[in-house]
Amino acid sequence: MARRLVFVPDSGRPYVSELSLDFEYFSGFSLQHKQRSIASLHASYVAKFPSSRVLEVSSKSERGLGVQLSAFNLMIEHPGRGSYSVECAFQASKVFEHGGPFVDLFDVSSRAAKTDRRLRASGKLVGFKYFAHEFPLEPKTYFYDWLYASALCRDDKLVEQVMMFDAFTDIEHNPERSINCQARTVAKVVGLARAGLLEDAMQSPRAFLELGYQ
Repeated sequence: MARRLVFVPDSGRPYVSELSLDFEYFSGFSLQHKQRSIASLHASYVAKFPSSRVLEVSSKSERGLGVQLSAFNLMIEHPGRGSYSVECAFQASKVFEHGGPFVDLFDVSSRAAKTDRRLRASGKLVGFKYFAHEFPLEPKTYFYDWLYASALCRDDKLVEQVMMFDAFTDIEHNPERSINCQARTVAKVVGLARAGLLEDAMQSPRAFLELGYQ
C-alpha cells in the first residue's frame, strides 16, 4: 500500500483542496506499473466519490490530455525567446544565494533543465525571476501555479477539457520531496474557473496572487 494526494477544485480560496488516500502501489519503473498504480489510486477516490472523473496529470497518464498537461510537455510561446516547456521556464527562473537565474535552461530539454547541477550547487533558493517579473517564495506554490496556469490558459481547448474532470492526480508527486505539483495547479485553475474568477486572475501575476490565495 502507498499514500498519495488527490487534488480537488474548491469553491473558495485557494480554490483547491487535498485528499490523502491509501491505494495499492505497484512497484517498478515501467509505464505499465505506473499506470496500474494510477488506476488503483483513482479507484480509491471513486469509491469515496462515485461517478467522479479523475485525470492523471503526468507523462504516465493513460489519457493523451494528461500527458499533454505534464510540465515537461506543456509549452509556452514567448516573443523573442521562442518555445519552451513549463518545466524549463520554472527551472530557468530560480534565483539562488550564489547564482541564477540560469536563463540558458530555457533552451534545453525539460529533463536536462530539471537535473542541471547548478540548481543544487548554488546555495539556498531565494526567489524567482521570470523575465521582468520577480516572485517571492511565499505563498509556496505561487510562482509555479502562475507559470503553469499561464501556459494552460493560453489554450482554451485545454481549459475546456480539464473542466470536465472532478479531481486530479500526479502519481510521481511526493509532498515530502516536492512542494509544487502540476495536478494541484490544474485543480486550482478549474476551481478559479468554476468560481468565475479565472479570467480576472490571469490578468497579471499580482491579480493571480490576490485572487488565488489566502
